[in-house]
Amino acid sequence: MEGQRTCLVTGATSGIGRAAAFGLAALGHRLILVGRDGNELVRAAARMRDRLEPGGVATYRCDLSLVREVRIVSERIRREHPRIDVLVNNAGARFLKHGLTDEGIELTLATNHLGHFVLTLSLRESLRASGQARVINVSSGAHYGGTRAIENIRSPEGYDGKRQYADSKLAGVLFAYALADRWRDQGISTNAVDPGPAATDFSRNNGTWSWLKHRFAYLLKGQLRTAAEAAETIVYLAASDEVEGVTGRYFRDKKAMRSSDLSHDAALREALWESSAALSRTDA
Repeated sequence: MEGQRTCLVTGATSGIGRAAAFGLAALGHRLILVGRDGNELVRAAARMRDRLEPGGVATYRCDLSLVREVRIVSERIRREHPRIDVLVNNAGARFLKHGLTDEGIELTLATNHLGHFVLTLSLRESLRASGQARVINVSSGAHYGGTRAIENIRSPEGYDGKRQYADSKLAGVLFAYALADRWRDQGISTNAVDPGPAATDFSRNNGTWSWLKHRFAYLLKGQLRTAAEAAETIVYLAASDEVEGVTGRYFRDKKAMRSSDLSHDAALREALWESSAALSRTDA
């Protein structure tokens, strides 16, 4: 991708999101950082500004699990950035215990999918203005364990946090494919990526023991990566000329590969789109 680009990264204050933002900054691209913690946003931006020209980093505090906040921040971003070349939908979490946002949406659904659904559709005109925009949904190998379109589970009874997380990562792939179908002729490509397991604070919200168990399982398999290593394919999809115009694909280690059979289910893809639009009250 030639020239300096404007790249928006969600979940940009820690882990893979921050590493991806640093990778894009190292290439000289302008950054829009979106995160829930305002203080961490300030710190991350200060470090990245060392690599960019003045005005090269903008920050927006937003809890992506809350649709009302996503709508407000999307309006600000559209107004202040009429052109966006890359959107990295990275923010995510795993909640082993059931919880609802104050908007009545289950936390995994709200954080990992619905917020990005609203953000992406809200920024459509800024993406179209690029002429060659790229949307990257950060999914996971966990999507292979997904069994259905992620649901708004309002009761803790029968809640399975691991399955809900797998379904949310399946949603990331389904959403990427749905966007590719809808936006193929609008100069916007959309792909999903599996960054692989990374040594970050991901899942630490479930307690230190759960977090350590998660990390050591991959460490013992020799699969644990640094955040920077995990972010490499995201940066590749955002900035490489090799994938110009490539859309509706699933990537790992800078290579397109076959996603789960269920992710290619057109009926499930449409069911996810319709339920997401209804839950978020989005005209999609």
